[in-house]
Amino acid sequence: MDDTYKTIARLSEGWYKEKMSKFISIAIPVKTVDEVKAALEKYQKAYYDARHICWAYMLGAERTDFRANDNGEPSGTAGRPILGQINSNELTDILILVVRYFGGIKLGTSGLITAYKEAAAEAIRNNEIVTCFVEEQLSVLFEYPLLNQVMRIAKEEDATIVSQRFDMDCEITLQIRRSLMGRLKDRLSKLYSLRFVEG
Repeated sequence: MDDTYKTIARLSEGWYKEKMSKFISIAIPVKTVDEVKAALEKYQKAYYDARHICWAYMLGAERTDFRANDNGEPSGTAGRPILGQINSNELTDILILVVRYFGGIKLGTSGLITAYKEAAAEAIRNNEIVTCFVEEQLSVLFEYPLLNQVMRIAKEEDATIVSQRFDMDCEITLQIRRSLMGRLKDRLSKLYSLRFVEG
């Protein structure tokens, strides 16, 4: 089971010039559609005098949540080439904006596609691509005497403790890489009277 995905480490910029038109590209790490909207709003204000601000994003480890926008450029000449660069680098959790300042000379369909593609590629080249793990959480309930055993298993399996509550009954939420979850569950399930919390 593949439980890794690639994304960018930080915000980065790129630059491309063609026949007096200037293309400024910005690659931004994002996790949600709300973050995408906030970033679009911010850059639309910052570059209010630009002719076009075209963009594309990809979200989620499965890479199924994406959109591309031509923002007034001929259909398919801006958003799709930007998304193409995200796809060819197999990235996700990323938004790329390309700001165009028109230079007075029309570039034509193929010229626009090349310009938006190159600008997006430049922003990616100026960044660092990092590999992340898809992680899942597991909550368990158990009686206090089992605490040391639960903690030892969590440590040996390299699980992160997200939250913990110690009473007569203890509850711990662990986070671990998806491909290692089965073994963690298997070991914990052998502890007498320990229960998994559903949901």
